[in-house]
Amino acid sequence: MTVGRFITIDGPGGVGKSTTLAALAALLRDRGEHVHTTTEPSTSPLGQFTRGYADQISGHALACLVAADRYDHINTEIRPRLDAGDTVVCDRYLASTLVVQRLDDVPERFLLDLNANIVLPDVAVLLTADPVAIADRLAGRGAHHRFERDPGIPAREVELYRHAAGVLERMGVPVVILNTSAATPAETAARILTSLGPVPASVGDDTNPTSPR
Repeated sequence: MTVGRFITIDGPGGVGKSTTLAALAALLRDRGEHVHTTTEPSTSPLGQFTRGYADQISGHALACLVAADRYDHINTEIRPRLDAGDTVVCDRYLASTLVVQRLDDVPERFLLDLNANIVLPDVAVLLTADPVAIADRLAGRGAHHRFERDPGIPAREVELYRHAAGVLERMGVPVVILNTSAATPAETAARILTSLGPVPASVGDDTNPTSPR
């Protein structure tokens, strides 16, 4: 049985991750792939708890919660879908941990050790944008969590994602970095599609259980 492909999409809040993911999933389905979309924190009870208390829990404790949810997510959803031959596309994954938890002053080595046994993506897409454009988008849509309420965060996130790209590449993960400052989600998704390899042979049911971030 052919194992599916695992694609992750990360980036600062306001760069269009969720809309780009939906557009990419549609393009992949159009070319015949069986696509399963998902998100982190996951939609499981543990993931919902992590998401719901991310403003109250911080630092090492939040990093451990995020990692625990990720391992459960892998065991109950990601790995079974990959084993079924599906293309799995995830909104936020390891790169977000290497950025968001660093904003909480958690050491990178601690984060890498916590995630030492996760499934690595076949392709990690990192979306970025001009920090001023990100701040304007966040102001327009409203902050989703405490990190997005700090006007200085976008510039720090952009820099940390640049560093995270290097970390992932050293781990052997192919990284695609795209600037969304002047691109629509559909245009960004098309650029991601061109960066992927040939269509994998796959089996399994087409699903779309993602919940918007």
